[in-house]
Amino acid sequence: MTLAERLYYIGYSIKKQHKLKNRKQLPGTVISIGNITLGGTGKTPAAIALAKEAQQRGLKPCILTRGYRGTAKGPCFVSKGGGPLLDEKQAGDEAVLMALHLKGIPVVKGPDRYKAGIFALNSLPSAHRPDLFLLDDGFQHWGLFRDKDLLLVDSMNPFGNRRLLPVGSLREPVSETGRADIVVITRTAHSVHGQGPELKNLTEEIRRYNRTAPLFSAEHRPSGFIAAHGGTHSLAWAKDKTFFGFCGIGNPQSFQKTLLSAGVQLLGLRSFRDHYRYSRNDLKEILSGSKKNNAGWIVTTEKDIMRLKGIDLPENLVALVIEFHTEERFYHKVFDGMQIAKPGV
Repeated sequence: MTLAERLYYIGYSIKKQHKLKNRKQLPGTVISIGNITLGGTGKTPAAIALAKEAQQRGLKPCILTRGYRGTAKGPCFVSKGGGPLLDEKQAGDEAVLMALHLKGIPVVKGPDRYKAGIFALNSLPSAHRPDLFLLDDGFQHWGLFRDKDLLLVDSMNPFGNRRLLPVGSLREPVSETGRADIVVITRTAHSVHGQGPELKNLTEEIRRYNRTAPLFSAEHRPSGFIAAHGGTHSLAWAKDKTFFGFCGIGNPQSFQKTLLSAGVQLLGLRSFRDHYRYSRNDLKEILSGSKKNNAGWIVTTEKDIMRLKGIDLPENLVALVIEFHTEERFYHKVFDGMQIAKPGV
């Protein structure tokens, strides 16, 4: 461990112990969704899928998110269930994306999730008051008690270079996988880890630290396209078309593989840093790259579309929609023992 990693670990340990000593508890069930690395595991699609499943089961879920890079001071509503009330600059791209996909489910932004949860309880009408709180990126949110911790591990790049910040991408040591109540290995469809001995090795490593948590695999499947100027397209629409891609996400390689798995004829891909905020000059460079590669269409992620608001977008720009898929038994494990509200309550 380098000196920089040791200093980070000392700070991490002090913060963790302080937060645990002052931990608070919300009324209702609290489930966190997170990882031990910086970005790239597919938390947002997983959070959306869990919230929808909870709603279908008769629960009243509420997403609590820090709204990474959002300027709005929390706690505040990104959505009360009717769509985004804030834009990407105010709430962050992930929070707005969840607000777009989750109809009838409130999304609350705030760095302190306890305060955000109390804000939701006090602000929403009694008929819509949440009984389930989903903590987006909450595995390290020590200050709030959780009933269950869900840990996502990316099969394509499970633990980065296995070094702690700032040298590597680990937020905490790999041994902390032992805290998880449920572990999900994501993106198994597009990785060599998705089958054979490599997945077995990853599973065995996780089991060294966590012998009891149910272990699941999941895919992030493409389901269609949304056009920058409105409207949707099926995956079949992309047949016989050519594309130039760009993205500013934690794992650009996964985006590329997902596009190829959807049958997209990809002629080039430009990647930016995670959560990159685009300028008009960036868009000009993207358009130039598309023309140089003789691509008829430009494709990006839904998160990136959020960060292009306010810029005049070309008519041939679309975003690929990706959904979280896993076995039904996963949801049974997540919601096992939870009291389901009666219809109309």
